[in-house]
Amino acid sequence: MVGSDHGGLSLKNELAEYLSSQQVVVTDLGTHSADSVDYPEFGAAVGRAVAAGEADFGVAVCGSGLGICIAANKIAGIRAVTIHDVTSARLSRAHNDANVICLGERLIGAQVAKDAVDAFFATEFEGGRHAHRVHSLDALIAQQT
Repeated sequence: MVGSDHGGLSLKNELAEYLSSQQVVVTDLGTHSADSVDYPEFGAAVGRAVAAGEADFGVAVCGSGLGICIAANKIAGIRAVTIHDVTSARLSRAHNDANVICLGERLIGAQVAKDAVDAFFATEFEGGRHAHRVHSLDALIAQQT
């Protein structure tokens, strides 16, 4: 699952093409034009698709990677992270069991983004001492209902 607002359109399209070339099945949830749109719609769409099991991971892009990450995190079961490099991508999976990676087109180059997405997809959750913390994160959503 990939999605973006207008500020992340170019990077989202480049990442979708790159992932497809790596034999990753990509569903593009939009946006599909440079017309101004609201990032919450697209962050939530990626989050809902991942939470529903339509994909193991999601990729969301906006100008900074921040707003779309906040939107994705509003969906129960989503642990979205804004990353800036391979290390933050790897640690977000290994320690936080993140399932949506968010990137800022205005802040990260295309090659760094591709390398980070590769690291994100390739890294397994370590579990162990991190499992309790991830369960605690998930419990925060349950406490609100």
